[in-house]
Amino acid sequence: MASRGLKVLPSGRAGRGRLYVNLPDGRAVAWYDRRANRISVLADERREEILTALRPYLTGTVAIGPPPVPTPAELLRLSLPPDEDLAPNRPGEALIGALTHGAAGARARHRLRQELTARQRMGEVLDALAESEDWRVLHSVGGIADHLLIGPPGVFCIRTVQGRRQRTSVGDLLLTVGRTDPTPDPRTARRAAAYATYALSAPVTPVLAVVDATRLEVTPTLRDVRVLTPPTAARFLQDTPTTLKPPEMETLYATARDRRTWLVAR
Repeated sequence: MASRGLKVLPSGRAGRGRLYVNLPDGRAVAWYDRRANRISVLADERREEILTALRPYLTGTVAIGPPPVPTPAELLRLSLPPDEDLAPNRPGEALIGALTHGAAGARARHRLRQELTARQRMGEVLDALAESEDWRVLHSVGGIADHLLIGPPGVFCIRTVQGRRQRTSVGDLLLTVGRTDPTPDPRTARRAAAYATYALSAPVTPVLAVVDATRLEVTPTLRDVRVLTPPTAARFLQDTPTTLKPPEMETLYATARDRRTWLVAR
């Protein structure tokens, strides 16, 4: 929504997080924190314009004033152009585009739809975690991760696998679904986590998320790559020991959501 040149943009998927009021060049002049029900104004001379732009989103009694002293993560967010922000990405963003613009052949489209379903199902689980202030999630990250999750236990680079309602086995190097040829998903997950570790300058755990397998077998020697399913993911992540403090999480999230972070890494 726009009001006299101001644009209101969410800091993530619609309905979550903050709403930022930006100038046409992408610079923020205010934000509305829905959890705190507070508007932080950066350009007081535009206060009335800002209130007009935000009015459709406001509920109850809203506090208005200058922002608190910004954290380093907030400074990164304020300097991030909207076109470079990965936070609004949906699960399977690239697959949605491929299906929308057409893929060659019915078989290819069916495979894309299966993969999209897997990413969306895992995305729902991760988004539910992100409803809490303790977790941050990004989807479709720079061609590197299907999902990137940042929380108290650390950073997790997640690759989804469609089990296609068949027996799925995961080894140290290969993954097999039913009777299809093995694929190098464990190695791909490791490489993706290595990219993320370099880009973020922080340890990143590789994760394979297997969706819709009738039976999942994981070799006991596979210890560096976590293998999860949508029903087990939340409990595992919440039970993992804490390694990050909230300011560290926010700084990592601010860095990870910048598309340019991943271009430099590659």
